[in-house]
Amino acid sequence: MSLYEFEHAKRAELGIKHICGVDEAGRGPLAGPVFAAAVILPEDYEIEGLNDSKKLSEKKREKLFDEIIEHALAYSIQSIDHKTIDEINILEATMLGMKNAVNGLSIKPEAVYIDGNRIPKDMDIPTEFVIKGDATSASIAAASILAKVSRDRFMLEMDKKYPEYAFAKHKGYGTKLHYEKIREFGPSEIHRLTFLKKMH
Repeated sequence: MSLYEFEHAKRAELGIKHICGVDEAGRGPLAGPVFAAAVILPEDYEIEGLNDSKKLSEKKREKLFDEIIEHALAYSIQSIDHKTIDEINILEATMLGMKNAVNGLSIKPEAVYIDGNRIPKDMDIPTEFVIKGDATSASIAAASILAKVSRDRFMLEMDKKYPEYAFAKHKGYGTKLHYEKIREFGPSEIHRLTFLKKMH
């Protein structure tokens, strides 16, 4: 089944035009922000090779990133930093990022579909969650790519700033190498301290 069938079916069922897909990247890492993206794709253009960002190579994600930005009717990419994650917890930070992404769109969608099993509070647009949404909906898959590529690019910049942590290799995720670096150098400015409690 094509990922675009989800959007076609929803447009027909609800009699609407602008559907927004939302996804995030970076809930699990020990460092850096969580990123969220919202995307409204055109009805009459299909982006070839669109898929859940986790199933794509880095090179393919980069290529699709450019194509999504070029062809989307509207898109918005937002991030919530490590300090806010520590203050309000990762779930609330993710929900805030997703809500900000929807609110940042230049076109107000008529329906919002979010990957996962929960939705942000107080959404003023009809919003539903879609389990495995990035493998179900083209809009959510596109949002997953925008969020993932944006976060990876951010972590590559952080690698230049904090080379001792090898962020370019693990992007902040809790790999063996990353834990070794934290033990050797202590937490950096961008580590999520609430995620490191087990280490202290």
